[in-house]
Amino acid sequence: MHFDRRARYAPVEAKGVYDMPAERLELPQGTLDLLILKTVALEPHHGWAISERLHQISSATLLIRQGSIYPALHRLERRGLIKARWRTTENNRRAKYYELTRKGRAELDEQTDAWRKLAAAIGQVLETV
Repeated sequence: MHFDRRARYAPVEAKGVYDMPAERLELPQGTLDLLILKTVALEPHHGWAISERLHQISSATLLIRQGSIYPALHRLERRGLIKARWRTTENNRRAKYYELTRKGRAELDEQTDAWRKLAAAIGQVLETV
């Protein structure tokens, strides 16, 4: 799994499972990039829509702030994993829409596989009595 060492953690707010007040959690290094790649793999989105989609898909658990999403988008674009095009939004505003590149698709597949293996291994350890 490849991680960008410059961005060690991405602060997000996570809603408690039992509607407890929101608390700040730190996503493990590289996780936000993986979530963004997955989101734009489905269809191009602008930054705010990516954040909203992650919030929606996570059952309102993840709340990605602009201070985290835009630096991550620029980092992914510099690495050639996504590309941006100016388009008009549903609200008739101009925004950069981000989409996955061929290189980004390969990175998404690699990171997804690595994440699943890591999660399975951690799950095994946590379930051991």
